[in-house]
Amino acid sequence: MPFAPKQIPDRERLIFALDVADPAAARRLAERLDDSVQFYKLGLELFMSGGYFELLDWMVARGKKVFVDLKFFDVPATVGAAVRQLRNRGVTFTTVHGNQAIMEAAAAAKGEVKVLAVTVLTSLDRGDLDDLGFACDVEKLVLSRARRALEAGCDGVISSGLEAPLLREFIDQRLLVVTPGIRPVENRPVDDQKRTVDVAQAFANGADYIVVGRPIRDAADPRAAAQAIQATIAQVFTGSPQR
Repeated sequence: MPFAPKQIPDRERLIFALDVADPAAARRLAERLDDSVQFYKLGLELFMSGGYFELLDWMVARGKKVFVDLKFFDVPATVGAAVRQLRNRGVTFTTVHGNQAIMEAAAAAKGEVKVLAVTVLTSLDRGDLDDLGFACDVEKLVLSRARRALEAGCDGVISSGLEAPLLREFIDQRLLVVTPGIRPVENRPVDDQKRTVDVAQAFANGADYIVVGRPIRDAADPRAAAQAIQATIAQVFTGSPQR
């Protein structure tokens, strides 16, 4: 690969988006996945179902890494206060989705938690950005938001694998790049993710972590699906698949 990858354990590079209806279902799926997944993303659906922080604590107690993906967007003081609530809970990543003042407030409050700024959601394409009033190209918007995130003190960004090469070329290598919208096979027409890449391409393009949800969750054998992705990651970084 054309850039020097960060020192991250291979099996932690896969983040599973635990998008299920409630904490009980989340625990059942996590137990089924067992050692095939080390890093979990807990999002809005679980947050609204109740028992979110109990689930977070359960994950941490099992030695798992946790990504609190709530995309904080509010007045800066409120975002800072919300991020501060995540400190000393074993949280690895959290997300913000806002302007410079919001990102700065989150970064100032983060403690040991790493703050990731959303650039452009992978569910958006050029037409969606036109509807939202963004006249610039997707690539320019991603680069602008990534530069501002680093200046604000954020640790990284959420970015499509399609824009990851630009981030590696034009933004500081310290920046963490977390890439959602990963599809191990060709994207299905009913999928709401529009700007996607596969596992190997995401890392070749410069991602540090990938976020995978439905291809694991909806598989006939979720653990086998996760293990297959882990084998691909091992092949990318060590040249030999894990057994």
